[in-house]
Amino acid sequence: MIARVAIELGLNKEFDYLVPESLRGCICDGAMVMVPFGKSKRRGYILGLKESSDYGELKEIIEVIGDHALLTPEIMKLARWMASYYAAPLEHAIKTVLPGAVRKDKPAFKKQLYIIPVKGADAGIEALERKAPKQAAALSILIGSEGMLLQELVKISGASASSVKALAEKGYATLSKGSVRRDPHADDVLIRSKPFDLMDEQAIALNLITENMAKPAPKPVLLFGVTGSGKTEVYIQAIAKVRADHKTAIVLVPEISLTPQTVERFRSRFGDEIAVLHSHLSDGERHDEWFRIRDGEASIVIGARSALFAPLKNLGLIIVDEEHEHTYKQEESPRYNARDVAVMRGHFQKCGVILGSATPSIESYHNALQGKYLTSRMTKRIEDVTMPHVRVVDMSLEKEKDGKGGFFSADLIEAVYDRISRSEQTILFLNRRGFTTTLKCDKCAHVFSCENCSIALTYHRKKHELRCHLCGFVTGVPSRCPEKSCQNPEIKHSGLGTEKVEDLVSKVFPKARVMRADSDTMTNKNAYRKLMGDLRSGKIDILIGTQMIAKGLDFPNVTLVGVVNADASLHIPDFRASERTFQLLTQVAGRAGRGEVKGEVIIQSYTPEHTAIQCSRRLDYDGFVDQELAFRKEAFYPPYSHLVCVTVKGENENLVAEYTEKLYQELEATVDLEKVMLLPASPAPIERIKNEYRYQVLMRAGSALTINRYLVPIVNTMKWPKGLRYAIDVDALSMM
Repeated sequence: MIARVAIELGLNKEFDYLVPESLRGCICDGAMVMVPFGKSKRRGYILGLKESSDYGELKEIIEVIGDHALLTPEIMKLARWMASYYAAPLEHAIKTVLPGAVRKDKPAFKKQLYIIPVKGADAGIEALERKAPKQAAALSILIGSEGMLLQELVKISGASASSVKALAEKGYATLSKGSVRRDPHADDVLIRSKPFDLMDEQAIALNLITENMAKPAPKPVLLFGVTGSGKTEVYIQAIAKVRADHKTAIVLVPEISLTPQTVERFRSRFGDEIAVLHSHLSDGERHDEWFRIRDGEASIVIGARSALFAPLKNLGLIIVDEEHEHTYKQEESPRYNARDVAVMRGHFQKCGVILGSATPSIESYHNALQGKYLTSRMTKRIEDVTMPHVRVVDMSLEKEKDGKGGFFSADLIEAVYDRISRSEQTILFLNRRGFTTTLKCDKCAHVFSCENCSIALTYHRKKHELRCHLCGFVTGVPSRCPEKSCQNPEIKHSGLGTEKVEDLVSKVFPKARVMRADSDTMTNKNAYRKLMGDLRSGKIDILIGTQMIAKGLDFPNVTLVGVVNADASLHIPDFRASERTFQLLTQVAGRAGRGEVKGEVIIQSYTPEHTAIQCSRRLDYDGFVDQELAFRKEAFYPPYSHLVCVTVKGENENLVAEYTEKLYQELEATVDLEKVMLLPASPAPIERIKNEYRYQVLMRAGSALTINRYLVPIVNTMKWPKGLRYAIDVDALSMM
């Protein structure tokens, strides 16, 4: 017996190994094995078995790791598709679909001591009560159970661990080691809830989803519902129908910050059927949750990107909430988009897929127009709650009023004071971390930039440091300009970050209780949960944050949203800048007025007439998309094409430029230029990151596979010099 094995090295090759007689009974497709490779031992995965090999003398597999295959046939098929579509080594795809905690050589469950009563132990209680009353009390509790954790019995009985262990020494109980699940929700209080009565649009959506799931090959459903329209309740009731058919479900959310609130709502309905998978779990928690899913102890999985690969059996439904979010795109090989891979997993396993959003991606909306997806639209908020009133403030006129160019308009200040006086809550949104976005010399215009990247450093006042948000480089703040010919002590802060907004808010609204939520403050897995609790209990008057608070939050007492600088994402060199700005503004506006009091949104902008700003003011998705689709079609941008970006990276700029040009010339001589649009080699918009120069070649075609057919053989056969790396990004969302 010969096994084809993929080694965890990213070589994009399969190797043949002999299966020794002793392992023939436990070798199967998807099993993790240890094999000799060169002079070392490596982990690998069984891709298939055969009877002969084209190679000569083969080495033997050393051992099988674990007692079950880790890769199900369905997940292996998906990994192969990802490797092919995203032009990545199969080993990278396998590492993506299996969490690192599961891929360890010896998957370890946490072991703890169990104490189990022996038959007839109750006869000894009377004698123990006279000599060792605490032991007697512990034994009484133990007899009322079939056994429990030693630690648990100590806690309940008040006896010491040594006293409890003495019960085993006296023959009243036995001690044994057993596995204990590390439960990320062990301390949560679970309040069960019942299904809500659906509004008409919700019921229509649920009927469409249910009828579609009953078909032999269901189509993806685009659930297009305004913020607050009750999409989550439709998800929950769709899953309830799936569970009634003894099938399982996956729910994807784009941000870890949304996971606690989502898990809370789903656990209130489905209890311990829920498992969670995301990067804020400890390795132990992730390991135990994954095996609980594989062993059928959980039937609904909730989490960020990686939850898509949960090893559920009999999958019935995949839900991708906020499907438009760019965080579904992975930045390492394979650079997959979880939304699109979810559609493929649904296709392979013949299960339902729901893509939900208040602002669908243009690609998904176009697929719906083409008939590839079904669409259900929900235009009203639940309980007929009205949509917020949205105002746009022209900040260039505000600047003329006070001559100072303040960061808060008079309208926004007045509105916040009004909310504080009524004990209502406000969200102030700014998609920039830090105190100021740049530090520069007013005399010679020197900008303090990262020494590793082609961007300005961001000033963080709390730690009095300059930080690069791309590579993490940190340096102190100089007292004067570092230019030898200048040495000016006057250093000017420019731009605006969330830390500075927090500082300004504390001065303008001194009595307000203010909280900031960005990736500098939300640094541990419990920070989001605490934030949600404080917001819900009314401990926060003003919440300041970045895009992590722009979606998913559902708090009835938030009646005002202020967008401090709507232009922050609008003028970057990316054809998706308008779409992202429109989505972000619409989503953050949706946080306002979800209770009985009508909400208000104030958008501050220096370009108030821009289509993205005006359409978000009117909450006019159709108007925005009509204009955007016309522009994309004319320029042959997605969704009318697939975009592939090849980035060449290295520390030697001349070498990077030379080999990017060589790649371009090879492609120009090979591709069918009538089918593929090829752009010349050029520096990336951010030319240097982490001390590596970056040059790019962009390609567009009607099919990604058309591009890959030309591209992959060329990059694989080119002789890349040491120190150069390349990255292929299929369906790229950012070229920065």
